[in-house]
Amino acid sequence: MIRMDTRFLGIAELVDTPSVAVVVDVMRAFTVAAWAFAQGAEKIVLAGSLDEALALKADNPDWVALKDGPPAPGFDTVNSPGLLRSIDLGGRTVVQKTTAGTVGALAVKDAPLVLCASFVVAEATAQLLRARGSDSVTFVVTGEDGQADEDLACAQYIARRATEPGTDAAGFLRRAAQSRAAAELAQGVRQGVHADDVGLCLELDRFPFAMVATLEDSLMVLRGRAVPAVGSHIRQPSSSSASTGPRNSPAP
Repeated sequence: MIRMDTRFLGIAELVDTPSVAVVVDVMRAFTVAAWAFAQGAEKIVLAGSLDEALALKADNPDWVALKDGPPAPGFDTVNSPGLLRSIDLGGRTVVQKTTAGTVGALAVKDAPLVLCASFVVAEATAQLLRARGSDSVTFVVTGEDGQADEDLACAQYIARRATEPGTDAAGFLRRAAQSRAAAELAQGVRQGVHADDVGLCLELDRFPFAMVATLEDSLMVLRGRAVPAVGSHIRQPSSSSASTGPRNSPAP
């Protein structure tokens, strides 16, 4: 068994800069981000506020801006994987601002390695941690002030999977499916929701890439990093669903 010291913290509990941070937002920021890359996006800029997102969009009209909640002037779409999967993002830059996920990533922007994760990229994230030989990893549980069970379950699964590759996902996915966030999405409590969002957020290892965030010219930029060994066991979409499946894998 590989040894890895792990911490699971809410955003407000971050008091120092971790050496490795894995920022988890299952429902829905980093499921949406993964879908954006699968739909061809080149990069995702994580905005610190709605005003910043709108300013970036104004300065770069060809960028695609998205946010939590209902549609709003200036934004192209909302933070929903079910809605985003039908949008062609080939070569585009996406600007993303969400309530929790982007906030968590920006909170650890000075960490030497920042990964953004959800169940759809869990194995790729675990393999990247394993390959790097990280002996200390801080998992940032972004939802509900660090109490969101879907995020905690995903973080715990990735941590276990990084050190014990035989770890089964069933119990962790069950917790996420029974979480408050899943219920709110399914019941329409949250706005800007597609009926398939919960199911899409619970698709384990749909994509064979991890997502790495780095500072580029003062902006926090998320990019996909292919993990080739992962692709062999990830199901490919059937011909009937090919239009909503991954279009490409981000380059290493």
